[in-house]
Amino acid sequence: MDWRRRTFLLVEIFLLAGLSRSIPTTLEGPFKPVTIPFDSSLRRGSQDLPTDDPRLQRTRPHGFPEQIKLALSHHGSMWVSWVSGDYQIGDNVVPLDPSTTKSFVLYGTSTHNYNFLAEGSVVVYSQLYPFVGLLNYTSGFNHHVLLDGLKASTTYYYRCGSSLERLSEELSFTTLDDRGYPARIAVVGDLGLTYNSSATVDHVIRNDPSLLLMVGDLTYSDQYITNGTGSPCFSCAFPDAPIRETYQPHWDHWGRFMEPLTAKVPMMVIEGNHEIEPQALGKTFESYKARFSVPPGSNSSLYYSFDVGGIHFLMLGGYIDYNRTGAQFAWLKDDLQRVNRLLTPWIVAAWHPPWYNSYSSHYREVECMRLEMEELLYNAGVDIVINGHVHAYERTNRVYNYELDPCAPLYIVVGDGGNVERVDTEHADDPGRCPKPEDNVPQFGGVCAQNFSTGPAANQFCWGRQPDWSALRDGSFGHGVLEVKNNTHALWTWYRNQDVYGDSHLGDQIYIVKSPQCQNYPAFQADERSGGNSGSPSRILGALAILLLL
Repeated sequence: MDWRRRTFLLVEIFLLAGLSRSIPTTLEGPFKPVTIPFDSSLRRGSQDLPTDDPRLQRTRPHGFPEQIKLALSHHGSMWVSWVSGDYQIGDNVVPLDPSTTKSFVLYGTSTHNYNFLAEGSVVVYSQLYPFVGLLNYTSGFNHHVLLDGLKASTTYYYRCGSSLERLSEELSFTTLDDRGYPARIAVVGDLGLTYNSSATVDHVIRNDPSLLLMVGDLTYSDQYITNGTGSPCFSCAFPDAPIRETYQPHWDHWGRFMEPLTAKVPMMVIEGNHEIEPQALGKTFESYKARFSVPPGSNSSLYYSFDVGGIHFLMLGGYIDYNRTGAQFAWLKDDLQRVNRLLTPWIVAAWHPPWYNSYSSHYREVECMRLEMEELLYNAGVDIVINGHVHAYERTNRVYNYELDPCAPLYIVVGDGGNVERVDTEHADDPGRCPKPEDNVPQFGGVCAQNFSTGPAANQFCWGRQPDWSALRDGSFGHGVLEVKNNTHALWTWYRNQDVYGDSHLGDQIYIVKSPQCQNYPAFQADERSGGNSGSPSRILGALAILLLL
């Protein structure tokens, strides 16, 4: 290391010493496992909002846009999507003709002054069942328009619609900084449409994110049969159902419910098991694919990647082929080889079912996926992995192949958004709560989990105590916020729904810090990306660690 780098690090130490806060950092780990006991004064379950709730109702005249949402695409672009027209539900439904309508967005950088017009496409999908007594569904018009050539860090005002007579009111969004990091990235999993979902979304809006990451299980439309009757446990309430039915209007309710957030903040989604929605002719994921737009590059909305300033996001599919011989794996390998860590020092991966989860629910359920993909992600230096599926919160120490490793990703489970199924509170290491391998069978792939061969759980399927790799777990509803501060430091905060809003009431908070001994530690350079210093003692520790290695 030359004198300039040494001087830079010494100056950084002295500058940050006065800014430090008592927030733990991953450099201080691995941490002793902690379990927050479930608060018995709270209900484990949640109740869906009634269909007559004003938030689920159409708020614009017939034929006008509704369920408006934004999504990022390639650099300098933004998707605007919405629904118009009426869905049909019944025995014999006739799909709408997409050629009978148009999609366009008027937009500009001044309010009520639209210098640009973009046109797009229309998609209509159907959910059909080959069983007597089940109701079929065909959607309204799903519009998708790409706004291109957008300037970074700029507020745009827009109106969308299919004709000048049927435009939305003026809405706005602010593009992200293409040289820095988003101020706040809200992270939500397993949201649903319940009173707890409402508390989560209200809290997310209050936290003012610049990007929303949804890690699967969005609406839980498949908790209902086709006549609109629902239950927190589908198999319990409908044991004779010939197929996993859905009530597709629930998607429309959810789109209206989310619009106050998604019409202003881009939402990036990945599918969960509740988006599979099987129907006639073996079709799956039809609603998910029709309603959401994603960046190009993978030729699939079931897995893709995108960049936000200095972060490269991987959105992976846990319910399609993930084997090393498959298309998703080949795409992932190529995508990782293209990542320039000087431009995107951070890699954050997200998919629905977790590899590391110590709750009884879904315990080691997707071992097949882990065995196929974990080595690839580890060797690429992935920093953070975010999952849902388990209806609780859990943060791990850095872990690879069930062993603590300072250069491995940190895994976070946030499947606690508020869905109609209850929160998970039982752990696989609780007495009598260790499931058998055949108890947790994934909707895709086989069962690969076996007894551990080494370590404290050798010759056992479950640990006899909270695993060393599990740093913190809490069975509560909530959401997370990721704030990447610079090339080496990111602040992760988890908010519980039952807590009072404010920094003094946080479920979990930690600085995720790259270790200078690992390959994903960025090459020395003046930090050109925004966010400044972290104000964290971990940055001081990181600088000291480098000096000690000299």
